[in-house]
Amino acid sequence: MNKRIIILMAAALALLSASGQVSFTGTDYDPIVIKPERTTGLDSIFVIFDTDGVGMTFTSASGERAVWYTYDSHTWGYPPEISGIRHEGPVSTLNQVQPNIGYIIEEGTYRHYYWVVNYADYYLSLNDMFFIDDTPCSLLGFRVDGIAHKIPYSSTTGRIEVLDREIELSYNTLEWNDTTHWQEKPVVEKFESLDDGIEIEPPLCNTVFKLSGDRFLKQWDRHNLYKTIESSNDYVTKAVKCKTTAFFLEEDGSIMLDEEGKEMKLEGELTDGSAPVRIMFTGYPTDAAVYYKWEIANDVDFEDVILQYNQNEVDYTFHDAGTYYVRYMVANAAGSCESYGDTYTINVSESQLGKGARGDIPNVFSPDINEVWKVPHKSIVEFHCWIYNRWGALLYEFTDPNGGWDGRYKGRLVDTGVYYYVVTATGSDGVKYKKRGDINILRYKGSDGTSADTPGSGI
Repeated sequence: MNKRIIILMAAALALLSASGQVSFTGTDYDPIVIKPERTTGLDSIFVIFDTDGVGMTFTSASGERAVWYTYDSHTWGYPPEISGIRHEGPVSTLNQVQPNIGYIIEEGTYRHYYWVVNYADYYLSLNDMFFIDDTPCSLLGFRVDGIAHKIPYSSTTGRIEVLDREIELSYNTLEWNDTTHWQEKPVVEKFESLDDGIEIEPPLCNTVFKLSGDRFLKQWDRHNLYKTIESSNDYVTKAVKCKTTAFFLEEDGSIMLDEEGKEMKLEGELTDGSAPVRIMFTGYPTDAAVYYKWEIANDVDFEDVILQYNQNEVDYTFHDAGTYYVRYMVANAAGSCESYGDTYTINVSESQLGKGARGDIPNVFSPDINEVWKVPHKSIVEFHCWIYNRWGALLYEFTDPNGGWDGRYKGRLVDTGVYYYVVTATGSDGVKYKKRGDINILRYKGSDGTSADTPGSGI
């Protein structure tokens, strides 16, 4: 057999030999076994419904006689040995467990660490509760008529820990669904006890609060003790939140699409926008918001607000070069709670007509290859282009800087040769442009000196 396998098997057998078994007698409800964090040093925590008359038995896996000790946060360094343990072969028994204390059971060279909780010392009582909305924008507290004390235990090094009772507070709030609306969502928050009170982030909708507890009574199925109470006063939300979206729009108001056909959404910052930049800003407030506005400013701190719109939806076009900041704000009826959406940064670049530092406009054009002759540009807000033949006849004109000429006149391709353009434009930064030049239309594919699609106009 492989030597490594033999070593692993030996280690597993050694671990099994060190794993004794604990059981309890004299209790009507099965003990609840909890595996605490390894940092506590404990093997297990046993929660007993009532330790009165309950015995504890340890069965040694190694067959060695077990020695028992107790410890707490004060005696963990020098635990006293327990006398009166009854031994029968590998089985040792403590007739009456001591409540809320730790046990060290030693078999050979191995030690096991356990903690026993007497739940009868920590019975839960829930009668009524009231919410306190002194700070309704950020925090909601509760006053509970009831008792659910912390259940402490000690690590093997004397550190005091608290056993989580998982008392549940259930209610509804609003959750953003990452598309275009808020939706109601049930929430369950858990608390280890009621000693430190209950505080939560204020719900975003009107709701009812229910307090239930605790997890031990639930697991024992003690319906007569497990309680659920509702808040005596009705909760009407005052807290507000908001979300926003921003989509680029075409000239006709439709949402702009990218090359893959997906809607073009502004995410945070537009670094190099070419004017005119048209964007639809939409704000989505929660239930308590009755006041809302969009702000457009020249500074990120919004001290220099140039435009303000008291509406949820704003369709705005940025014509001028510069950097702009846009945000959405909502508030409740009293103006006591407000919330801001993300800030959008829009950088509109300075204008440019033509490509490159020299502002070159293409002067070679093959309609069957390039399809459309266009004028490269950036941040042009006014534009007019005329196309002429060599005799000065106007063949085509267009006013959309994103448009172009497909090399046709009256629906048919023109002949190869030289044509001329004149362009006038105004940039987002106020710069005026006037350019003229020639367009050389090359021989079309498959032609023998004339256009494959003969225009018939003689041009």
